[in-house]
Amino acid sequence: MSIRATTSLGGTASNVTVGKVAHGLMMMTWAPEPVPDEQCFEAIKAGVDALPPGTKMFLNGGEFYAHDLTTTNLEMIARFFEKYPDYVDKTFLSIKGGVKPGTLVPDGSPANLRRSVELINEKLRGTKRLDLFQSARVDPNIPLEESIRALVELKNEGKLDHIGMSECSADTLRRGNAVHSIAAVEIEVSPWEYGEEARKVIATAEELGVAVIAYSPLGHGFLTGQIKRLEDIPEGDFRRSMPRFQEDNFKHNFAIVDALTAIARSKNITSAQLSIAWVASLGKHVIPLPGSSHAKRTRENCAGGDVELSTEDITEINSVIGAGAARGGRYTHEAYLWG
Repeated sequence: MSIRATTSLGGTASNVTVGKVAHGLMMMTWAPEPVPDEQCFEAIKAGVDALPPGTKMFLNGGEFYAHDLTTTNLEMIARFFEKYPDYVDKTFLSIKGGVKPGTLVPDGSPANLRRSVELINEKLRGTKRLDLFQSARVDPNIPLEESIRALVELKNEGKLDHIGMSECSADTLRRGNAVHSIAAVEIEVSPWEYGEEARKVIATAEELGVAVIAYSPLGHGFLTGQIKRLEDIPEGDFRRSMPRFQEDNFKHNFAIVDALTAIARSKNITSAQLSIAWVASLGKHVIPLPGSSHAKRTRENCAGGDVELSTEDITEINSVIGAGAARGGRYTHEAYLWG
């Protein structure tokens, strides 16, 4: 399989060409049972191998992507690059950090950002540069400008190459970019998560020349149609607590999936590819970030970036989204969203 669709990142990374579809690595290590290394490695390689020469795969990991919020994800990534050093230059590695150790509470203080970046580099063991660092959330207790300046200092010391932001508003993106050029901003975007805040961030990012990394384009797997009831989600999986997966919202939300699946069938593609293609259609600078722990699924997701939707297709999808807006919040605790 060969993928054609590519794009470029933004800001200081605007010279970096990446596949139009990125690859999220979170659930490789945040699943109830971590996925075996070789399965993870094959899933990563599958996406990279499908790209045109000279194009990098945007990989997204996290300092705390594990059930116990430890560095399991980083250690898996380091083992991948140790085993497959030929893939180092074929990938662009983005890592989220910047939380208080052992928690998901944002801490954008210069001291904690230094701790986070240095820990990430320690766990990567020199196998791969930290291409892009993002604070996972915007800390409401520290001036954003102070946090960005701290990252600029770390960049100048050679400890990271580019600065990103995550779960920010259009206003905070503009403020961060005023201190230092932001290469990419990560927000949740999918056919059931495309509200006013997301639209504002996407528009502002286009104006500023910033790439948008659109995570969960498949609605945490719901939009694939594979999850037909709550019991289809394994025990211990964090999605079991998400409001949109609860019984009182499930039936309504699955009607959206059914409608999108029907459109996908008419185009002879999967519902996952339809969702990815729709997110990709929101702008040249918008890069869908689905997660995958299976090589076959990675290839399917990447092929979604090559799907061309007509104006009529997009109108039909938008009518489904507009008529059946998803019920339930994104997370049980939403305190730090759109920081």
